[in-house]
Amino acid sequence: MDASIQAKVNEWLNGSYDEATKEEIKRLEKDSPDELADAFYRNLEFGTGGLRGIMGVGTNRMNKYTVGMATQGFANYLRKTYGDKPVKVAIGHDSRNNSRFFAETTANVFAANGIEVFLFEALRPTPELSFAIRTLGCQAGVVCTASHNPKEYNGYKAYWSDGGQLVPPHDKNVIREVEAISSVADVKFTGGESRISIIGKDTDEAYIKMVKGLSVYPEVISKQHDLKIVYTPIHGTGITLVPDVLKAYGFTNVSIVEEQATPDGNFPTVAYPNPEESEAMSIGLKKAKSIDADILAGTDPDADRVGVGVKNHKGEWVLMNGNQTAVLAFAYAIEARKKKGLAQPNDMVIKTIVTSEMIDEVARQNEITCYNVLTGFKWIAELLKEKEGKENYVIGGEESFGLMIGDQVRDKDAVAAVALLCEMAAYEKEQGRTLYDKLIELYIQYGFYLEHLISITKKGMRGQEEIAEMMQGYRNNPPAAINGSPVVQLLDYQLQVGKNLKTGESWDITLPKSNVLQFILEDGTKISARPSGTEPKIKFYFSVNTKLAAKDQFDATYAELENRIKGIITDMKLK
Repeated sequence: MDASIQAKVNEWLNGSYDEATKEEIKRLEKDSPDELADAFYRNLEFGTGGLRGIMGVGTNRMNKYTVGMATQGFANYLRKTYGDKPVKVAIGHDSRNNSRFFAETTANVFAANGIEVFLFEALRPTPELSFAIRTLGCQAGVVCTASHNPKEYNGYKAYWSDGGQLVPPHDKNVIREVEAISSVADVKFTGGESRISIIGKDTDEAYIKMVKGLSVYPEVISKQHDLKIVYTPIHGTGITLVPDVLKAYGFTNVSIVEEQATPDGNFPTVAYPNPEESEAMSIGLKKAKSIDADILAGTDPDADRVGVGVKNHKGEWVLMNGNQTAVLAFAYAIEARKKKGLAQPNDMVIKTIVTSEMIDEVARQNEITCYNVLTGFKWIAELLKEKEGKENYVIGGEESFGLMIGDQVRDKDAVAAVALLCEMAAYEKEQGRTLYDKLIELYIQYGFYLEHLISITKKGMRGQEEIAEMMQGYRNNPPAAINGSPVVQLLDYQLQVGKNLKTGESWDITLPKSNVLQFILEDGTKISARPSGTEPKIKFYFSVNTKLAAKDQFDATYAELENRIKGIITDMKLK
């Protein structure tokens, strides 16, 4: 074993760690030395606003000590930032194994450092934590969740006073404070329990009232109140709020997928508790078909991502991808507000650089500003904070099944998204259409954009190196053409430079540094490569587009675009 890794192992064996932890390290030394090396070869670092990793012993794992050290570092930073002023934090958690334990550990460490803590009484959706930070006047917050990751994972999302996840300089400063802790003995695990207050029902009621206020067409819901809705929380926190929010909206015909209704960190009915995965939505689809529903909605364990199923133009049940859902939601938010006279001259929307450019076109044709930010809702929240008081934020979203409606929550919110999507389904039903019919109409009006995502997993120490080598290869030797179409632009967000590969002209990219590369092809195709900030994966995003003249040409045009994407994937040797 590498000497630096062994030194970390020895520190845990000889330090102030509990006996169960030490016994597990000894077992791994004997039975699984490679697993032990992976558990200690690095420290868990803040990715997209916090920690995320496999649960277990070690510096590269989610456990009492890594959570405690992260919280101690966060507490130290809050104390340095706010001095002698009172500091308050809100803490929530999802349905994962150990999430309550990690949330209580976090609460205890903050409280032991003289910080007032508001801890949710039980599991709650992540967006409600963001809402609570703002409504309770907190300086920070934490939610213990690994979102949609497999059951072995857990995580720790850190938030600032605006209700958004940490962004620079706060994220790096917290890491610096964590790294300054030389020993677990520096962590104050106990001593401030009286500073912990339990919250629940009052915050729930305030949140539900806020989400209800986002409705644009309550009168349409009154007419279509018996819209057949099927909802699955996929063993997560959505069950605590989504049914109540739909009831508050006025929907009276909501069927819960019972097999997935009980919160369970083992996620017994799915391999991945992710509404992006068709397998996770399969039980819901079966129920939707059996009762001839109008819409199926599913949320991930911490209820920040939403998956949607609808009947297509042939009457067949299909799951929409995240870009399709986002296009529908953005178009509804923009068009419905305009039709109702709610639109303001300074309205704006925000999306990420890997999300469908069809949204940019919808905004352009409706004369609304559309901003593009880096991947992650922390960047949407950060731009919203920057524009506050100057421009009117309407909706934000990204392709990974996330929407942020209104400005009272500063993270993706699947609870509000389910409500809005069901309102949209009711509105279209009132017009004699389905959501899929509406999507095709949008394609005819704004252009037919089709997107696809491939995630390539590279686990362990070698996996990280392979991902870095892949990115470096594209950066140093960009392809001249892909699938027969010349690459005309290379956008390098790490170097913050865009380059025209035909003329040699270059320009500055003003967004913060991020390890993302984008290839723009002559035929309008956009290909993005991005290592995940929360998983051992590299992601490739493909976007192609063309004109759609009429509804009866939809299937042929769809097939044409699909073939273009397949050709690109083959040419890039990604499958």
